[in-house]
Amino acid sequence: MNRMVISLKKRRLLNQAAIFFIVIIPLVHGLARAGGAEMKVSHRARSLQPGEVVILEVESPQTLRQLRATAFGHDFPLFDETDGTRWMGLIGIDLDTKPGRYVIKLSGTDTGGTPISSQDVLAVAAKIFPTRELTVDEKFVSPPAEVQARIKAEAERVRAIFDTVSSQRYWKGTFRVPVPGPPISGFGKRSIYNGQPRSPHAGTDFQGASGTPIVAPNAGKVVLAANLYYSGNTVIIDHGLGLYSYFGHMSAFSVREGDQVSTSQVVGKVGATGLVTGPHLHWSVRLVGTRVDPLSLLSLLGK
Repeated sequence: MNRMVISLKKRRLLNQAAIFFIVIIPLVHGLARAGGAEMKVSHRARSLQPGEVVILEVESPQTLRQLRATAFGHDFPLFDETDGTRWMGLIGIDLDTKPGRYVIKLSGTDTGGTPISSQDVLAVAAKIFPTRELTVDEKFVSPPAEVQARIKAEAERVRAIFDTVSSQRYWKGTFRVPVPGPPISGFGKRSIYNGQPRSPHAGTDFQGASGTPIVAPNAGKVVLAANLYYSGNTVIIDHGLGLYSYFGHMSAFSVREGDQVSTSQVVGKVGATGLVTGPHLHWSVRLVGTRVDPLSLLSLLGK
């Protein structure tokens, strides 16, 4: 009888020990290391859903020379905020990202050239976007043959811009809304033009009368200022490190390609050029090729 009691006690102790190790092993596995010392990795976002911007922050006990994050098949550069021990970066969850758990892999080197690595996990939830039906000029739904080559060339030009990740960071501090009007058409809406389904709305539209000044939401370099078939008078600003602002349907622009612009500098005026139903500003944001909501960026880094 005594032996049986002792045996049962031993079994309970073994079971408790097993539960204890099951709980703590993932925590130990999740520790970030840099040269044997522990790093602190954290992230914050408006929400973890398709179209959202995520701020990734890393605190290292030792100075790092470089650091980058790989997530969703893209390499997102991080930048040093102080003396090489505090790093920050922006990660984009693309509009078409499926729900699930995604690993952020961190890699870099310390000042001695020794490789360091770590990781974080994002649990992306599903998001249902509404559908909108619009009636527009038929030439934008079924473009005539003579403009097909132009449309293809413009699409390739814009794609090449968004595929470029500048090594320099131009943006600093807070972002601001480019026009005073409120948003009138949200990011991610599924569009139906003249009864035909089209790609989702990859930006946010803002109310504005024709001629309303449009300002740069943050500092950057103008990499495109041209009239495009679908978006009309268009300006693209490279904010650095793969972050871009795309302004469409402008009545006019007041900058040229290659210009350096500062936060709140006027870059053009609201209009109704291209594929539109009336005057407004279309603002798209691209982050290392991912399509993200400008309002998500503003919620994290805006005034």
